[in-house]
Amino acid sequence: MATQDKVCSIAPYFKVHDGQLPAFRALCERFVAKTRAEPGCLYYGFALDGDEVHCREAYDDADALLAHVESVGALIGEALEISEMARLEIHGPEEELRKLREPLADLNPRYFTLEYGIRR
Repeated sequence: MATQDKVCSIAPYFKVHDGQLPAFRALCERFVAKTRAEPGCLYYGFALDGDEVHCREAYDDADALLAHVESVGALIGEALEISEMARLEIHGPEEELRKLREPLADLNPRYFTLEYGIRR
């Protein structure tokens, strides 16, 4: 059974440079503050394991995800000064992923196509 869900999630994983974890933690606070008011954001948060940081986030659809990336673009730049993006995954239905492939090509994400599921 195919799904009609349009939600897109994005999963960046950062490897923080030696000695930069306190600065990255402060940056997480700024990311959350900036994202809090975004109407299309379903959830957003950071999980840490040592010097590895994962941002757990999802949006109503591709348009809301792109609006978020534009909103936090400068913060992403700051994050990449003190870390490396170890990997980036984007999950969603193909109809929505098509809207993301060109604008996010420079980030070199790996795309996972949602084909089955439910949404409550």
